Amino acid sequence: MRLAKLGLLVSLFALAAHAQQASFTVGTATAASGETAAGYLNVPAGVDAALQIPVVVVRGANPGPVLAIVAGSHGTEYASIIAVEHLIQHLNAKGISGTVILIPLVNVNSFEEKVPHLNPVDGKNMNRMYPGKPDGTQTERASWLINKEVVERCDYLIDLHGGDLDENLQPYTYWPQTGDEKLDTVTRAMVLAFGMDHIIIQDSRSLDPKNSRYLDAAAMSLGKPAVIAEAGYAGTVEPQDVDAIAHGCLNVMRYLKMLPGDAPPVENPVWFSKVVTATSDQTGIFYPLVDKRTYVQAGMKVGYVTDFFGKTIEDVRAPVSGVVLYICAVPSMKKGNTLVDIGVVAPQAP
Repeated sequence: MRLAKLGLLVSLFALAAHAQQASFTVGTATAASGETAAGYLNVPAGVDAALQIPVVVVRGANPGPVLAIVAGSHGTEYASIIAVEHLIQHLNAKGISGTVILIPLVNVNSFEEKVPHLNPVDGKNMNRMYPGKPDGTQTERASWLINKEVVERCDYLIDLHGGDLDENLQPYTYWPQTGDEKLDTVTRAMVLAFGMDHIIIQDSRSLDPKNSRYLDAAAMSLGKPAVIAEAGYAGTVEPQDVDAIAHGCLNVMRYLKMLPGDAPPVENPVWFSKVVTATSDQTGIFYPLVDKRTYVQAGMKVGYVTDFFGKTIEDVRAPVSGVVLYICAVPSMKKGNTLVDIGVVAPQAP
């Protein structure tokens, strides 16, 4: 009888050892084991207004890594924002190993004011200011707080973006090549698990933690695997784009063993060795002649710009051969603005 009781106690202790022991707090959101909690990252007022950034913590019932999923650094990239909202509604903490930090919307003012690319409070890009400054403008203070509360405390990070109001964008992921074999092996597996069939090889990120600029680079500068995924176009919220992002995040969680099941890598993706951008030499009205995902040859006419009387003032030609990954989605064009991004297909898979 005593041996049976002892065996039962040992089993109970073994089960307890596999459970998450402590609660996890990000901002005002505190979740105990097996629970989900919502709150805010409160960016205090400084040289400009305060800001509340919504955050959700899903604390799994079993131990595992901490994954951060961040969207809405550009507040009109709606598909990625809605995808994270779906994850918030459907992730069950009791079925998760580890912890998920979800930020559906960083750039709240951009979202509310329908301003693409920038934070209208200070005119800065909320994915260009990491690691931020506690005494800077709102964007810099928000970046500093996200760096402290999210980047420094996660083990892995997914940075989600998509087609802004003026962007006709082909869904793709970025694979960051850092030269760190261990880090690169993990991030490569993450983008393949994410499942998008267009992957850009990225080797331009600074790994200086004092000047990382981008959210993914801020994580990788600390040795934490991070990837970027983009889907959506021209501010739309199409089901296939939302699903691609949400399912991609779930597949990465399966790869990290945070969810049960397999995460088979995408088969035969198209790898791009670089992206070449063409910008406008003129201010006027832009007329695209090709769609995203189109294969173009160097020198091929992909659009044109007219003045406000309809006279053509610029022919837009592909600077290289490759695939159109993004082309301006609206007629509005200013000198220096991006017309088209073309991905150069890598000669072989890395």
